[in-house]
Amino acid sequence: MKNISALRLLVIMLTFSSCQKVVSLNLNNAAPQLVIEGEITDGSGPYTVTINQSVDFYADNSYPAVSGAVVKVSDDRGNTDSLKETSPGVYSTNFLQGKPGATYSLSVVTQNKNYSATSTMPFPVPLDSLTLNLTSGFGQQRIDAIVNFQDPPAVANYYEFVEYVNGQPFPRNNFVFDDRLSDGKYISLVLRTDSSYISSGDLVRVDMYSIDENTYTYFLELRQSSGTGAFNATASPANPTTNVLGGALGYFSAHTTQSKSIVVN
Repeated sequence: MKNISALRLLVIMLTFSSCQKVVSLNLNNAAPQLVIEGEITDGSGPYTVTINQSVDFYADNSYPAVSGAVVKVSDDRGNTDSLKETSPGVYSTNFLQGKPGATYSLSVVTQNKNYSATSTMPFPVPLDSLTLNLTSGFGQQRIDAIVNFQDPPAVANYYEFVEYVNGQPFPRNNFVFDDRLSDGKYISLVLRTDSSYISSGDLVRVDMYSIDENTYTYFLELRQSSGTGAFNATASPANPTTNVLGGALGYFSAHTTQSKSIVVN
């Protein structure tokens, strides 16, 4: 859907809670819905929660910001941070510091409605290195980034990778991976892209997030619905499963983050 593709496609995530729901909209004349996107990381804050209004599939790319909401994030250690609206529809934390293993809860009150979400930050898995893979075909050479890391054994792990070339993110190309078939193995994952190519002299950076299962599901369905990568490009557009309760679209995610960079020689 359009509100997906423009917003991380509006960017997205999560929870260990068993409460999930799939929100589907009519493509032509969908009523506007709230889109809530928030992330807590183990990096330095402040962290942000963005609130917008969705638009019809055929409307222009203008997503009205939602101002005046009461937004709070609390953790399981008794801390509650009341977020400040720093620009229209963007709410920032004041003192909260994300920590692996902690559970974070989001509360949003706006337009006389309550929305909530919960996410537990996984422990980080070290990203060992970033290398490159060169392939040839159809008279062209292609360069793809490879992320190399050791998956911890006997633990369900979920990963997201966001790739940048010369500081610009690849459009519609966040990658997700789970260790269901490779638990405890050393992994060299090729980040194959459909629409963007890397050239000699480019600076490639990949951010690696350790995410929870709900976030993984969200981005997996996002790629499927947008026809990105090796996923089904003919699938009908639909909103991915959200962990935000109350009838909103979007996600709330607590995840660790790290990055590696390499110059293409």
